Order: sequence, then structure tokens, then C-alpha cells
Amino acid sequence: MRLWSLGLGCVAVMGLGWGLVAATKQSPETVIGEYVTSLQGRTANQRHNALLAVKRLDGIVIGPGETFSFNEVAGPWSRDRGFRRAPVSFGGNLVDQWGGGVCQASSTLYNAAMLSSMGFVERHPHHHAPDYIAPGRDAAVAFPNIDLKFTNTRRAPVTISAAISGNTLRIAILSRDARGDQPRIVQRVLNQRQPLTITVAGDSQRLRNPGKFGHEVETFRVTREGKELLSRDSYPVMHRVEQR
Repeated sequence: MRLWSLGLGCVAVMGLGWGLVAATKQSPETVIGEYVTSLQGRTANQRHNALLAVKRLDGIVIGPGETFSFNEVAGPWSRDRGFRRAPVSFGGNLVDQWGGGVCQASSTLYNAAMLSSMGFVERHPHHHAPDYIAPGRDAAVAFPNIDLKFTNTRRAPVTISAAISGNTLRIAILSRDARGDQPRIVQRVLNQRQPLTITVAGDSQRLRNPGKFGHEVETFRVTREGKELLSRDSYPVMHRVEQR
């Protein structure tokens, strides 16, 4: 799916059944799913990269039956597209990579899509659970091969509304097809593992790794029709490492 941002909104080239779908004001759209995450504690570059991703998401229109790809819309997160190096978790350690912080936008969108009854084609958890969202509700992305993809299951187009205000990243999905009650997302924690504190020798005293809890969790979407298992995720424990 290819998308262009025009002066009056966003137009998407869809499949044969839909042709061009434009965001118009013929009838009001209503929010069918919305989610908010906090940017508190994120670095300046992580915030910058999240904001660039949010700007690329805002106004995107997805036709009925069409599949959205986060990487296609927001990526690649390279220097020439304005992205910066920022911390990402790699093998249990934080390293600076281009686009660090983008996953907060994809994870927030994932939750808005869950609450909008979208159908999921592809979603990946992080290796270790991120701090800005509950385990099992994250959506890791890495251009080009780790993506978030979902299909619009509504009878009308849906529009993504995305913005950052202060420490709040908000993403909503709107549509003229607001049929049915909004689903509930419930989780079942199967296991949780507390990190140990490991002390290593060094020339100075510092915290080398803050540690993270390990989790095993199931995430369900509950509607009047029943309970749908969306994911069963396992995040290994990351031990706390202190240098003394």
C-alpha cells in the first residue's frame, strides 16, 4: 500500500475494490480505539524519533480489508530521514541505534488497534519487556523485517490520529463504522521472575545494568462473541549488575 500526504489530508492507493480512498468530511468519524503511553524518562533522541514516527502515522487512511504496515509508513528510520541514534535494548544491553524510541509509537498503535477490533497479521514482542507499557502489550519493530501489520476489519475506512503533547503519546483510530461495543483487553500472568543483583569488580562504583523482571503473560481480547487469545509472550529476566 502506498500513501501520500496531501494538503487536505491523506490519500491511499488501495486494492482493486476500492481505488482511491480520501479522508473527507462527508460524515463525522468517531474514535473506535485509543491508547496513551508516557514519555516520562525517555531521552531527548528517543522522544525525537517517536515524534517523527507519530508524524508519519497521523492522518493515514486504511480502507476496508486493507492491511497496514508500520514499516512501510514510518520506515526506514535512517539519518537522511531525520532520525537520530538513541538507546535500544540489544541482547540485554542498551546500545545507541538509529531510530531508538520508534517502538513506543508502534506499541501505542498496537494497543489502539487492539481496542479497534483490527485483525493482526504480524506483531512481535521485545526481547526484554519495555518500561513504557505492560508486558504483552508491546510491538517491536525493526526495519525492514520486524513489522507491525494489521487489517481493517470495518466496513468503512479507518483513520489514524497520532500526536505527542508534553509527556503523552496518544494514538487513536477513527471510523464512520462504529458498530459494536469496544472490546476489553485482559491479561493473565503465567510467571514472573525477579532479577538478581550481581556485583562485579571495577575501577569505579556504578550501575552497569538496572535489571528487569522476567515475565510470561497471555493477552486476550474479550468481546460479546467470546475471548480471543492475541499472544502468549515470554520475556527473560535481566539481572541487575553493580560495579564496585
